[in-house]
Amino acid sequence: MRESVGLRAMSWLYLVVAILFEVVGTSAMKMSDGMTRLGPAAVVVVCYGIAFLLLAKALRSMEVGIAYAIWSATGTAAIAAIGVFVFGESLTVMKVVGILLIVAGVISLHMANGAA
Repeated sequence: MRESVGLRAMSWLYLVVAILFEVVGTSAMKMSDGMTRLGPAAVVVVCYGIAFLLLAKALRSMEVGIAYAIWSATGTAAIAAIGVFVFGESLTVMKVVGILLIVAGVISLHMANGAA
């Protein structure tokens, strides 16, 4: 029992760190100017490689639908915020509503799975 709890905890940690690497990689992609700037392009490749490796490790004890929903919703919300606060992109009511709907969808998937 203790081992499976530890494995689940590690899976959540892997997922969180994978999301962080994916967000950094996506931010670097914006800075890469269409992958024409070597530094940011290299960061994209390295970060996405690490992100997918960690996501694969997380999937050892997580359902793929739940893990991917959390991955995509968290990444989407984080990148939208970075877009606004770092890259000066617009923030509209519809964008906020869309992000909230994505997050609500992930929460409902999680609850339907009996995990909440």
